[in-house]
Amino acid sequence: MVTVSDELVPAREPWSKVVRAGERLQIIDLHGNQAVDCLLYDATDHTRRYSAQATVAAQRNIFVGTGSVLRAADGSALMTVVADDVGNHDTIAGACSQESNTLRYGHHTAHQHACVENFLAEGARYGLGKRDLVSNINWFMNVPVEPDGTLGIVDGISAPGKSLTLRAEIDTLVLVSNCPQINNPCNGFDPTPVRMVITRE
Repeated sequence: MVTVSDELVPAREPWSKVVRAGERLQIIDLHGNQAVDCLLYDATDHTRRYSAQATVAAQRNIFVGTGSVLRAADGSALMTVVADDVGNHDTIAGACSQESNTLRYGHHTAHQHACVENFLAEGARYGLGKRDLVSNINWFMNVPVEPDGTLGIVDGISAPGKSLTLRAEIDTLVLVSNCPQINNPCNGFDPTPVRMVITRE
């Protein structure tokens, strides 16, 4: 494999890159227990984007892991999870925002930076705005579903150095927010850096 890109994403910061068809993106949880929010777009047509609904329906599972195909609304494949040290990643809890922080944790959190703001800032580089944001994937985030349908956000099941690898099926724009959340245990209340490595054969 040839390394195309190898970058460190600081705690709380956004990241983006176009991953070309056939290339692989490895996301490495350097310190463990760090949630990484992610959106995917067709690099040539941003209206074709990751659909949580199409992905969940096609695989009949609300969690993603090795073998999961991340699909657009028309069912076409954007990326495939080809390796995964953790085995359980969230598709339904969504991205934190300043508004949701205020609602969940109180008005004193209104000033705190959040994933939606990261997505908007990074997406603007590609002409994307608020209407282009959809339900995202939360890599490494542990969101169990109780028998009564209640969702929890609990301590992660990742660990230092664990990773997952995605293969691009088409040229795919990947937007990431290295989650800044400090009000719930998705990051162990202490956001940390992650590493993004793109390779090709």
